Formats: sequence, C-alpha cells, structure tokens
Amino acid sequence: MINIILAEDHQIVRNSIRAILDEQDDFAIRAAVADGFEALNALRTNVPADVVLADINMSGLDGISLLSKARELNYTGKVLFLSLLDSEKYIAGAFLAGADGYLLKDVGPEELVFAIRQVHSGYRYLSSTLADHFINKFLGKPNVRLANARSMDFTAREIEILRLISEGMTNNDMAGILNISKRTVEGHRQTLLEKTHTRNTAALIRFAITNGYVI
Repeated sequence: MINIILAEDHQIVRNSIRAILDEQDDFAIRAAVADGFEALNALRTNVPADVVLADINMSGLDGISLLSKARELNYTGKVLFLSLLDSEKYIAGAFLAGADGYLLKDVGPEELVFAIRQVHSGYRYLSSTLADHFINKFLGKPNVRLANARSMDFTAREIEILRLISEGMTNNDMAGILNISKRTVEGHRQTLLEKTHTRNTAALIRFAITNGYVI
C-alpha cells in the first residue's frame, strides 16, 4: 500500500486528484489538505505518508518550503510536485531542493498514477511533455512554442499588463497603478488571452513565466 498526503489549495483540483487516486487499490489517501502548513502538521502528527503529492505554488507555505521543513522533521518519504509552471528554472529548483518528481497539472490520470508509483519505487520522475522538451534541447532542436511566443507582437502596454497580472494584481489595481480605466485594463487582458491562445488568468501567468516576460 502506498500512503499519500495530498496538498493542493484549490478544492476542485484537490477533489479531482483524490477521485483519481481513490480508484487505485494500492493507494491510500491519509490526508487531503489545503496548504503546506496542514501537510506539515499531518507529518508532525505521524500521519503515514510514503509520498507527499503537493502543489508547488500553494499560498502560505509553498511546496519547496514544505519539502524543506518536512526533511527537518526527518521525513524520509518521497515528495512529488504538481505545477502549472514548465520553466526550466522552477523545475531545476524543485529537484535541487530534493524533490523526487515534477508533474505539470495538465498531466493525464494514467501518468499521475504512474509517476506516484515510480517515485515510490525510488525513481525520479518528470512529466513526459517536459522530458520531451529536454530531449529536443539536447538534440539541438528549437523550442518552437517559445520562438513563436517571442515573435508575438505585444505592445509595451500589453507587456506591462502581463507583468502586473503575473504579480497578482486585479483589474482595479492595474487601473490605479497605470492611471487608466478598468475597462481599458479589461480590454488589454482580453487581447492578451487572444494573442497567447490561453483561456484564463492561470494559463496567462504560466505563459508569462515560461516565456521570460516575468522572472
């Protein structure tokens, strides 16, 4: 039996992941919590955990900090991160911090289950789409998606809005900072969604970080 602590601050995502894992006869969800502090408390109170499956960007105590503090508690199990971010900087940072695996949140149920079993068996795991990117990089093949992103015809104002969105600013916040109307901000936001072919703010932030518009 693989004992799992699931830490994910979005309830819908957490419930969806739990539903997938509950279907596995060899998985036992010992705790499903909303942030890193709750996950750490579960470990502190000796909730059994072979694998901690955690969102890397939780509010409060993020995944990297959770990993660090878990090791201070002498937790010797595995830590597998879920993330929206496919930037090499974040992936490298996770593994350097001691993560056993890194999955993108758009991963399918089969790969999620496979990844948990792999890290539990002592292997490191990286999302298949990310692994494919790194293989292409080693082979000298260009990152077509990134090249296309850099060639997009963003205006200076759109880049400014993109960076503010990535800092968590609301439309009202941005209107005040830039001294423009809320409606104008909404127009820029919609244009950015259309140009980047993204559906929502989370995907837009992921685009901005992945393609170097924010650090």
